Amino acid sequence: MSVPVSADPSPTTRRGGLKTTLRTQAAAVPRAWLPGAAGYACLLIGLVDISSAIFPRLRRTRVHSWAGQLPGTTTTLAAAGTLVVGILLVLLAHALRRRKRRAWRMVCVLLPVSAALHLVRWHQIGPAVVGLGLFAVVLVHRREFYAEADPRTRWRALLNLVVMGAVSVGLGLLIVSAHPDSEMGNPTMLERLQETIWGLFGFDGPVDYRTERTGDLVAYSLAALGLLTAFSSAWLALRPGKPEPVLTAEDEAKVRGLLARHGDRDSLGYFALRRDKSVLFSPTGKAAISYRVISGVMLASGDPVGDVEAWPGAIKTFMAQAREHAWVPAVMGCSEVGGEVWTREAGLDALELGDEAIVDASTFSLAGRAMRNVRQMVKRIERNGYSCQVRRVSELTLEEKRRIADAAARWRGTDTERGFSMALGRFGDPGDDDCVVVTAHKAPEEGEPSGGATDDLKAVLHFVPWGPDGISLELMRRDRTADPGLNELLIVAALQAVPAMGVRRVSLNFAMFRSALARGERIGAGPVLRAWRGLLVFLSRWFQIESLYKFNAKFQPEWEPRFLVYPNTRDLPRIGFAAMQAEAFITLGMPRFGRKRQRQGLMPTPANGSEVAPAA
Repeated sequence: MSVPVSADPSPTTRRGGLKTTLRTQAAAVPRAWLPGAAGYACLLIGLVDISSAIFPRLRRTRVHSWAGQLPGTTTTLAAAGTLVVGILLVLLAHALRRRKRRAWRMVCVLLPVSAALHLVRWHQIGPAVVGLGLFAVVLVHRREFYAEADPRTRWRALLNLVVMGAVSVGLGLLIVSAHPDSEMGNPTMLERLQETIWGLFGFDGPVDYRTERTGDLVAYSLAALGLLTAFSSAWLALRPGKPEPVLTAEDEAKVRGLLARHGDRDSLGYFALRRDKSVLFSPTGKAAISYRVISGVMLASGDPVGDVEAWPGAIKTFMAQAREHAWVPAVMGCSEVGGEVWTREAGLDALELGDEAIVDASTFSLAGRAMRNVRQMVKRIERNGYSCQVRRVSELTLEEKRRIADAAARWRGTDTERGFSMALGRFGDPGDDDCVVVTAHKAPEEGEPSGGATDDLKAVLHFVPWGPDGISLELMRRDRTADPGLNELLIVAALQAVPAMGVRRVSLNFAMFRSALARGERIGAGPVLRAWRGLLVFLSRWFQIESLYKFNAKFQPEWEPRFLVYPNTRDLPRIGFAAMQAEAFITLGMPRFGRKRQRQGLMPTPANGSEVAPAA
């Protein structure tokens, strides 16, 4: 499939221009392995510093006896300082590997301090030489460390307090217990723990030592750990914060304008309006890319929104942002055209994820042998008293919107709304009036009391616009007590009703690894393909892989491949982990500490509990 060459006036967005820019950047950074090596060396030096500060035997060298010629307070403070420096080097090692500029600055300060502390204490001169050597290397290659800091929130301060507090208690117990020959009596584990906790706050505990130097060493080390925990947590809490990824009202208006002109190109384009994404525009403003940064991965979804000729300009902006922060760029669920542009303009690689099922509603029919099972299922579910309504969201009252949103959240089965690349994450917003909602209702059986309109809702489908003549499935929920086959009834009702709304193309669910499942079950499939299909079928016990493929295949759709775009094969595990976080299959957060679990809804709840329209 051919792709137009960029017409963006920026010279670096023309065909081959971005490749030239990337080659220039690569030439400016000729040693891509150096930050990783420096990070691991920093980690090793930090671990050596911690070990030598905690365990006295590691400080025994032939010149260790010379330390007695120095004042006791000097060597004791040096031991405590080495411990603090070692912890900081361990904490900074990962950021140094990711080329973070702030980490480089701190490491350039800490490495000479570490070497000086080793020399002051006159033991293990080797670590001091290694530290100074690493300092010289990172100083000479300072241009390798250019990345800006990641977006952050105040929750990091609380997380740091909990984690660093636990680490300080653990290291403190080791420090208190590392001098058994100098202990007076036989202190119990509870007494050692009390000594550690009191020491972190700068107070004496119940454990005494025979020599004053050992007592000072333990006291200074514990106090240093406590100060480090308190200082780092206070700094994280008080530093200027950056907001979470959010789609501003101005950016949303621009994206809606691009969708109005070019929204028919990609069925996932409307999901760029998720308000937990950020957006970047091309220099001309004719194209945009929505993304979210998760675990150091700059994750985009779908194709860029807007004029395809301006896509290279948006991709260049995206890649520059990723490089500035040392994020791993990745795109999840782009089309074949989008994959070609990404791989050509950014030098990335592509992997087929699966296929999107697209049905032509203008030609859809239940007639024929191929549709026999669906036809029988729909007839049976209709005989059981179920009926469907297909409407635009603009036709719903506020009460109906709230009933549908509450029911969808109740049927979800999890506390968090899942979805990122193919989900909108909200329902009933005034800006989404062109969305299509399909609801299934069940009439009360004979002799059964009527519960009113609030009890007959049994399932819901929610479609977002896909240009002027298409819709894309965003939400599919059903009451788990309802009869099987209800989803088939909903989709058939939607396919039969939407042509009257001017809709021709209907995008259904995404089937991951669909081609592997289809080819693996054919006659003549090789052993490797059969084994791969067998693994996918096995994983389908926990993930909807085979079931989604078979469900979509019932409606005789056309299959459109979707791709994952990534830089290197070694980045795939990290990208996969970030993608599962984005889709809310993996949730990382602070413990609830007994707080009542609350389900995340699809519509905002008014602060005063009154029925008011949700904010746009």
